[in-house]
Amino acid sequence: AAQARGLPIERPTRFQAVSGAGVEAEVNGQTVLIGTPVWLAERGVDVTGLAATVDQLQASGKTVVVVAVDGEACGVIALADTVKPIAAEAVAELQRANIEVALLTGDNRRTAEAIATAVGIPASAVYAEVKPDEKAAIVARLQEGAAGGKPQCVAMVGDGINDAPALAKADVGIAMGSGTDVAMETADITLMRSDPRGVAQAIALSRATVRTIRWSLFWAFAYNVILIPVAAGVFYPFTGWQLSPVLAAAAMAFSSVFVVSNSLRLKGVRF
Repeated sequence: AAQARGLPIERPTRFQAVSGAGVEAEVNGQTVLIGTPVWLAERGVDVTGLAATVDQLQASGKTVVVVAVDGEACGVIALADTVKPIAAEAVAELQRANIEVALLTGDNRRTAEAIATAVGIPASAVYAEVKPDEKAAIVARLQEGAAGGKPQCVAMVGDGINDAPALAKADVGIAMGSGTDVAMETADITLMRSDPRGVAQAIALSRATVRTIRWSLFWAFAYNVILIPVAAGVFYPFTGWQLSPVLAAAAMAFSSVFVVSNSLRLKGVRF
């Protein structure tokens, strides 16, 4: 946009990024701050003159950053993440599976609640203005049982570098395929597509896998408990009957075939 208007693009002589807050740079001898209104206020910049504009933009679901030059606020930049049309469907699928969904974001509360409302997340489950290190702390609090509740199994879904600590802390970390390398390396599961519905599908597949494992273990255990004594000749003293080695081998093969066939049923899981 600057080039289209014929404006020169200067290179900063000093640059520092403050995680979860903004950036500071020196351009042509002037100190430039670009970041959240709260951070700029902490740096001594008076942002009250822009409060009305900031409130209006935040109410419409946009993330607002303020630009200050040499300690004086001079402009506002509004950023907006486009909510995927399938995001609300993904949240609804998780809720139908009796999974509570929460939103952790570094955005201000008004923006976060606007996005949460759009996708069907209740306002009580919104954690806004959260710094990267605080995300992991919130995950830990949920695991322990926030507000005196019972401990919970927590899955964290993220795609950015800032999400890595929370992905590592969660019981299950899920990274989006379009995310950063750090997020994918930290997570336990990486979704190959950038489709949030894949989270519900992964959970459904994992539950089906666990059910299959339990059935296979039950069958193998019960089968052996019943037939091993028979193969050992438990009925021989009473009836004179012994299980033929050929039949015993066939029965053992049938047990293996059953377990393998039961596992292959997972190929038929539909979402």
